[in-house]
Order: sequence, then structure tokens, then C-alpha cells
Amino acid sequence: MLLLAFILGVGNFAMHKAVLESGHPLLGQMPWFVHMLSGRFSIAIEFVMLLAAMLLGVNGYPQAIWAYFAYTLANGVAAWLIISRKV
Repeated sequence: MLLLAFILGVGNFAMHKAVLESGHPLLGQMPWFVHMLSGRFSIAIEFVMLLAAMLLGVNGYPQAIWAYFAYTLANGVAAWLIISRKV
């Protein structure tokens, strides 16, 4: 389960970075903290979410990793919509 969470995390980081670099006009409407430190703040939040899922999963709460899996799926759909300019 830990390996699954790690792989999902790598995918989330890649999608997040791609969205930040897409130059989509929607990014200009995001709150100030998304732009803080050139998007590094939002990447740090992404890391905290991955860390929490991994720590909870290792300590007997596999539901956290399944929730992170669902988050990754939703994140993938959102990233695809933004990058392909369907939104």
C-alpha cells in the first residue's frame, strides 16, 4: 500500500507541475497563496497530503491511501481538463 501511495504521489506532483506551467487563464483567478513562491506553496501542500496518507496508511488506516487514490483520480480529471483547455 505504501508503494501505491508513493506512485500516486509522483503522479500528483507531475500533474500539479504541469498545471502550474500550463499558463491557463484560470490560474490567474486563483487566490494569492497559490502563487506564493511561484507555486511552491501549493506543491508543499501536495507533499503534506501525500505524507499524511502514507503515515496513516502505514499506521493501520489503509482507507487514507484509498482516499488519496480517489483524490488522485479527481486531480487527474481536473488536470486533463485544464491542460487540454476544455475548461
